[in-house]
Order: sequence, then structure tokens, then C-alpha cells
Amino acid sequence: MPELTVPTTDLHAAWLESRDDWGRGVQQDGSGLRPDDEVDRAEDFAACIDRLLREEDVSVPPAEGRVHCTTRWITEDGAVLGSISLRHELNDFLLRAGGHLGYGVRPSARRRGLARWAVREAFDLARDLGIDRLLITCDDTNVASQAVIEGAGGVLEDIRETELGTTRRYWVDLASTSAR
Repeated sequence: MPELTVPTTDLHAAWLESRDDWGRGVQQDGSGLRPDDEVDRAEDFAACIDRLLREEDVSVPPAEGRVHCTTRWITEDGAVLGSISLRHELNDFLLRAGGHLGYGVRPSARRRGLARWAVREAFDLARDLGIDRLLITCDDTNVASQAVIEGAGGVLEDIRETELGTTRRYWVDLASTSAR
């Protein structure tokens, strides 16, 4: 049974296996990692985990241009299968293009319903933060994400050109979706 796990250095080896499944240098949506993050050495990985945990902590001001964000790993039996990140609020960029949620499932774990499961699990995290409407976006050509978002109750608001390309923007009314 999968679970959403707080990022931890205890899963360093499993995280590296997941990263290698994606491919080195490939953007892992929802992971919270940045292109210049070093993760191979334990101390560098620990620094990344510390940053992710600080980004979630509302007592710590977010970096300029960023918002507070809760990142969870999708894990099962000690393996890291993917990630999901919940932005606590929307700045101008997130409202236009990025949305509240980012998520990704490693290639070898796809087509098992993990993304839809994780998105629905994140709804409870959003409710706990007082978010009642959640914006989820995806690339217009990403048919799998469209199905995940629509299957989770997303209602298409529009398709627009953004900094990320042609972007589909969906809203989910958390009051009308079932809680766990």
C-alpha cells in the first residue's frame, strides 16, 4: 500500500534509485528539487531535505518569489515511487501556470493509479491548510495528467499560453470532493 512520506535522509538510496529511473538531469515534477541541487553525496542530499522541510515551515519566510510548499514522497515498501508538492498559496506565476500541486511518478511505477491516489491524498493536506479551491495545471499535451486531474474532480477553467507552454488550468472545489 503506498503512502505519502515526509522527505527524509533515511531514503537517500531509494531516492537515488528513483532519480536514476527518471534519468539524471530529468525534471522530476513535484520533487521540490532544483536543477542545480546536488544529491549523490549524503551531506548534499541532507541539505536538500533540510531546504524542503524549511519550505514547508510557515514560521520561516519563503525565499523571494517562492511560497511555502509541502513536499511528500510517494513510497511503498521502502521504494520512492514519486513525489507531490502542495504550494500553500498562489503567487502570480502559480496562478497563471504552476498551480497549487505538482506531482510526478517515476517511469517504472506509472499506470498503477499512483498519481491519482497521491493527488486525492494531497486534498486532505490542502484542507488542513485552509485551502478550499485548488488549482492544478498540466501541459496541454499531457493526456495522462489530464486524466488524473479530471478523475480527481478537476474542472477545466481554460487552456492558455504561459511561461511553461500551452497549459491546461483546472480547479478542484475541495468542499465537493470526499475527504478520506
